[in-house]
Amino acid sequence: MSSLEQLYTMAQQRCLERELPYAGALTPNEAFEVLQSDRSARLVDVRTRAELDWVGRPAINSSQYLHLEWMSYPSGAPNLAFINQLREMVTLETPLLLLCRSAGRSKLAAAAAARAGFTGAFDVLEGFEGDKDNGGHRNTINGWRWQGLPWLGV
Repeated sequence: MSSLEQLYTMAQQRCLERELPYAGALTPNEAFEVLQSDRSARLVDVRTRAELDWVGRPAINSSQYLHLEWMSYPSGAPNLAFINQLREMVTLETPLLLLCRSAGRSKLAAAAAARAGFTGAFDVLEGFEGDKDNGGHRNTINGWRWQGLPWLGV
């Protein structure tokens, strides 16, 4: 079994253990490794444009990076066109690694994608900024940035 197959298998196992309604769940490091190994995989950043501008984004191959808001800023209104927009960007079989700030919205987006027939929808655990620490700050205990993975931004 290849390293890529092992990563997908671990992600799928987490899905089964946690009874998740999508293909699987990857840690940020695993997601980065998948993107390096599987050029068909796409990182779908579901955060708002404001978050990208104010916080930054993963620095990965531009052909593998998609930005598609799950909800809009500042209203917080859901993007009702999310699935249709996703269909315009990728095929139903494309491995999709959905990422948000702390893995809340990405779980919802992965579930919606799976319900819509996307067979390779994976949540990126911890998100880009990670969970809050005891002082209410992010980027201090987990997440893409905290893991030291490449990113662009402020």
